[in-house]
Amino acid sequence: MPRKPHPPRSSRGLACDSILAIDFGTSNSTVGYPTPSGPVLVALEEDHVTIPSAIFFNTEDECVQFGRSAIDAYTQHYEGRLLRALKSVLGSSLIEETTPVGNHRIAFKDIIGLFLRHLKAKAEAQVGKSITAVMLGRPVHFVDDDEARDQTAQNQLEAIARSCGFKQVDFQYEPIAAALDYEARVDAEELALIADLGGGTADISIVRVSPAHHLKVDRKADVLANAGIHIGGTDYDKRLSLNQVMPHLGYKTHQRLHPARELPSPVYFDLATWHRIVLLNDNSTATLLKEIHHLADQPALVHRLARVIREQTGHKLAGDVETAKIALSDMERATLALPYIDDDLAIEFSQAAFEQATRSETQKIAASIHECLNQAGVPPSSITTLFLTGGTSAIPSVRAACQAAVPNARLVEGDRFGSVGIGLTIHAGLRANS
Repeated sequence: MPRKPHPPRSSRGLACDSILAIDFGTSNSTVGYPTPSGPVLVALEEDHVTIPSAIFFNTEDECVQFGRSAIDAYTQHYEGRLLRALKSVLGSSLIEETTPVGNHRIAFKDIIGLFLRHLKAKAEAQVGKSITAVMLGRPVHFVDDDEARDQTAQNQLEAIARSCGFKQVDFQYEPIAAALDYEARVDAEELALIADLGGGTADISIVRVSPAHHLKVDRKADVLANAGIHIGGTDYDKRLSLNQVMPHLGYKTHQRLHPARELPSPVYFDLATWHRIVLLNDNSTATLLKEIHHLADQPALVHRLARVIREQTGHKLAGDVETAKIALSDMERATLALPYIDDDLAIEFSQAAFEQATRSETQKIAASIHECLNQAGVPPSSITTLFLTGGTSAIPSVRAACQAAVPNARLVEGDRFGSVGIGLTIHAGLRANS
């Protein structure tokens, strides 16, 4: 049976502007608050209502920076530590671990707390008062196939939110929130398959949307099924990096004295994984690199790997791979120049090779759609609307796989980075007024 969202507990009876809605995403985040005239998303960076889920501990200027400012400081080579995709550590052993920042260490859960506290402060500055209630979005599964760890991840996020000053913390599934955003524009009842394909997860819901039900608080009867899998845009970044970039740094090459053996691969997987890049900046990695260099049949490639880690350009590399991925959504080919790794290194990407490398991820997303249909007990032909949101929905092969799963459905594309936040804000307003 599909898991149901935890019912809101204590947000009832609040004034509209006394509750926030936070979509804390793997790649990007939004914050909203309900008003009598509708949901409002907060301007988090100048006029941007989205903020990259990034934090930079600037040890040169002795400050902490967030979002685009964090990424800019990192790319401008300020001394410090950049962390991204922090949501991915929820439910994992990393959440209680610490990472070095300057002359001290800080726990990953406290880093997430700093980011959420920043979002809260931005929203309170716009609203003009302190707010202690929050509606948080959550994926259908923080952790695949592990109910206990999934609940642990939600508990961890709730504890972090409370440490930031939120006394009332409720949750709603992110695809249900996206459904509420879509429902605001329908003029007749529809059976919609909502696919929220974000940076860390692919979340699927089948929801009966209707203008007659849009202001109802209890929508359990209209939610036919929920399914999801821990695959998102960062996994596509990782696969593209491993398939087409890491071989230029020695991945899948062989050992000099044992030609049948490949070089140890964990360091390459960490470098290709957003939230694990920060783990490479320690003495044990430096020792491992020396060993790999000694083993390598092509030491010049390993020298490139060592340079990336030594000069701490791993996040820059991951960002460049992400840029190439985005380019391949619109073009058949893209070229990535990497002079900070090697003056002459430029890698050619093709959409066809990218689709081949990520076929397994795309098939798993399609399988999650079929799982959701089976849970709901409805045939694909009964779905009238396919509503896509989230950055991963821009990938042509992913979009095509979703459409193939429900071929009779009308395709509607929402605000890729704002739909969930808007829907969470709608839900928060309904709860506050009930």
